[in-house]
Amino acid sequence: MSDAKQAAAGGGARGAGTAGSAEPVAISGIEAMRGVGAAQAKGFWADAWERVVARIGARFALAWIGVIAFFAVTGPVIANAHPLWRRNLETGAWDSPLWQNLTAVDLSLLAGALFGVPFVFMPLGLADRIGMQERASRLGLIFLAALQAGVTVVVAGVVSAWSRDIDSAPWIRALGEAAAFPWIVSGSVGALSAVAAGVLSGGGRVRWLVVALAAAVSVGSSATRWTDRLVNFDTYDVQEASGKYDIAYTLVPFSPEFGRSDTYALPPMTKLADAAEATRGRPMGERTVLLGTDALGKDVLSQMMWACRLSISIGLVSTGIALLIGVTIGALMGYFGGWVDLLLFRVVEIFMAIPVLFLLIVAAAVLPRNTYVMMAIIGCVSWTGAARFTRAEFLKLRKQDFVQGAQAAGLPLRSVLFRHMLPNGVTPVLVDASFAVAAAIIAEATLSYLGLGPDGQASWGKLLSSATGVTGNFVWWLAVFPGFAIFFTVLSYNMLGEAMRDAIDPKLRKAAH
Repeated sequence: MSDAKQAAAGGGARGAGTAGSAEPVAISGIEAMRGVGAAQAKGFWADAWERVVARIGARFALAWIGVIAFFAVTGPVIANAHPLWRRNLETGAWDSPLWQNLTAVDLSLLAGALFGVPFVFMPLGLADRIGMQERASRLGLIFLAALQAGVTVVVAGVVSAWSRDIDSAPWIRALGEAAAFPWIVSGSVGALSAVAAGVLSGGGRVRWLVVALAAAVSVGSSATRWTDRLVNFDTYDVQEASGKYDIAYTLVPFSPEFGRSDTYALPPMTKLADAAEATRGRPMGERTVLLGTDALGKDVLSQMMWACRLSISIGLVSTGIALLIGVTIGALMGYFGGWVDLLLFRVVEIFMAIPVLFLLIVAAAVLPRNTYVMMAIIGCVSWTGAARFTRAEFLKLRKQDFVQGAQAAGLPLRSVLFRHMLPNGVTPVLVDASFAVAAAIIAEATLSYLGLGPDGQASWGKLLSSATGVTGNFVWWLAVFPGFAIFFTVLSYNMLGEAMRDAIDPKLRKAAH
């Protein structure tokens, strides 16, 4: 056995002895020089993350964001007026209306949560076996696969709407009616995005397998959900009342768009059977509206759950767009300096002078009122903070030895900027991103409160506006529940950003001690 192996074995034995007894074990100077008995140093990000989660406020923030993310993924399954399953008692045939009415986005998110979460948090032994020991690399791969699947679903949805638009050319509408057209479009877009994601991931059998799985899920969900189904919730009550069907509903048997005239503005914990009997309406079994209904007779709890997806997607996607633009422009300003910095900083000042809320109001009147337009607008005007932080960090880093060494080695500009300099200057940007997510959520809630939010989607701001908007009387549950949801979500992102800032900044860490 070599000296190094003997030292390692001795270090392991001494470590075990020290852990088992309270008495310290002496080691020689040579063993100390070899590192025997020394604890392994933590990485920068691992140490920062431990400092973040050590704070009670950050734990609350992570728990609340986790709850919002859970309902954003599973909301259409937990709260849905379509039956979970339906069986014809005469023929014995059964189906699942809930499954048939899930959209491509619903299926992609459910599949991503089903496979992505276990992949990120897999045991260390299994991670070593597949050659992906670092959890950060697995998380990055899942993020890349999610981006790939999102591009496929969005592009396929845009082509589907274009082929069914009445203003489209006749040959386009005829092509859209072909049975193979959804699979051709979805497969083509999915293949291109999969190749791009595989190249960006760096290759490897496991990485290509994850990319291929994401492509299969996104292509299958887009092709099978090419057109929207006509929704008629009243048929289920008629079928159940006839006694010919056995129907089972999910946990919350309501959808955000499901409302009735005999359930206007019901307070929380009201049984719909009692409300229907009092108004001589059609009874609905033993269903109970836990958080009440709004002025249109729609369940508040289901709208709260479905609105989680809108809020978290607006925040994350718009912030991602802002980071992409801001980091790129800030890196160019900080690296080159001079006239490049002077010119681009004037562009930054122009965008800083744009009032975001007024721009969103004007865009809602001119452009289509959907989630993607709102994400793009918020992301394209809120990147100035990321640009200024990145510029400041790159101005400090461009004269460092490792940067000059990369330049002397002849590395391309993108490698110098984003592979060597960006990891050393990204920490202030990440802290700013947490506050940017909170600002984007407030912007969406404000637009929805004004009635300018995305059409046909549940929103916390829309619920908040209906507290006095329709009936003229103040309905407390329409103000309390969505108001607290907005407050706690924004507070959680702000608390998480403050915890990250304190954990990353060495000056604040030293002052705390």
